[in-house]
Amino acid sequence: MKRRFTQQADGIGVVAEINVTSLVDVAFTLLIIFMITAPILQGGIEIDLPEGISAPLSASDALVVSIDADGQIYLDDVPVTLEEFDASLALALDRFESDAVYLKADGDLALRQATRVMGRIQTAGGVLNIVTDPDPSLRRP
Repeated sequence: MKRRFTQQADGIGVVAEINVTSLVDVAFTLLIIFMITAPILQGGIEIDLPEGISAPLSASDALVVSIDADGQIYLDDVPVTLEEFDASLALALDRFESDAVYLKADGDLALRQATRVMGRIQTAGGVLNIVTDPDPSLRRP
């Protein structure tokens, strides 16, 4: 590689190349910052699922309904009231190819609140699937 020198008025040569060392330092620093903050920024609904026998979840093509410990209902991470739930559920079921609905209800939630949502899912034509944390003592034989 041939270096290019330019001549200044006082006779001292100057290298006419871009110094990329500082650019690389900044790029790696930003990369490290993004690698650290990306997992923190991933939000979601905080739900303590009950333990039980469960199969792996493949909900990428299905609707997920979540109910947190306070009784707040979420349709794919969007909060809805119980009054809005029926209309929102019907619209959401039309978006998906599958009629499977995965229900993630907090373990501390009253059964009365969960069954109200379960009944509405079945009335809307959804196939109800209840999501649980796998319990190691309840493994299938």
